[in-house]
Amino acid sequence: MTIPILYEDGEALVIDKPGGLPIERPRKGGVSLEDHIEELKLGFQRPPVPVHRLDTDTSGCLLLARNPKALKRFNRAFEERRVAKRYLGVVAGTLVEEEGTIDLALSKISSPEKGWRMIPARKGRPSVSHWRRLTEVNGNTLVEFRPETGRTHQLRVHAASGLGFPLLGDPVYGNDESKGAMRTMLHAAGLVMRRENKPPIEAAAPLPPGFTALGFSDG
Repeated sequence: MTIPILYEDGEALVIDKPGGLPIERPRKGGVSLEDHIEELKLGFQRPPVPVHRLDTDTSGCLLLARNPKALKRFNRAFEERRVAKRYLGVVAGTLVEEEGTIDLALSKISSPEKGWRMIPARKGRPSVSHWRRLTEVNGNTLVEFRPETGRTHQLRVHAASGLGFPLLGDPVYGNDESKGAMRTMLHAAGLVMRRENKPPIEAAAPLPPGFTALGFSDG
């Protein structure tokens, strides 16, 4: 597997992470992004380090820092919400409204039976996502998400509890009708980070085959 590079300069890489590839090595073992770090050095001595996280199933734009100073600056940019992110997701249902904002605070819970998951909770951490309906095909809808915050599983919970329809293929927050896809249909389609005294980091990742197989296109 060759990891596509969407953006490159002296301090940053943006890669198109394939869906199904975990960033960190799973406890049970298996292939992960760590297996590709050597090839992603691209002649540099230091290995690039992921700045943020994408779920294993989520494909698309992943920012990596190529040195410790860049990593610190990029982390601060994410903390201060100075990174614009665009996601595309397929929800298992038909949306009536064209666009809106989901403001649902999230909290983590866990149980021996189901493991851990995120749930809407009044005393949870603030979580805000803007969304826009794009296209409907066979009762499923392609939705553009622009999250303001970056909570764990934010868009997955906001789709299921905010829109009322889970992401197609979501094994945790989906229902019986939505779990037929090979993986969770969520794609990090774009990322923009503005920098002082340097051009912005801008990247866009094309829709992966799982989306196009369902009849969707980004455009």
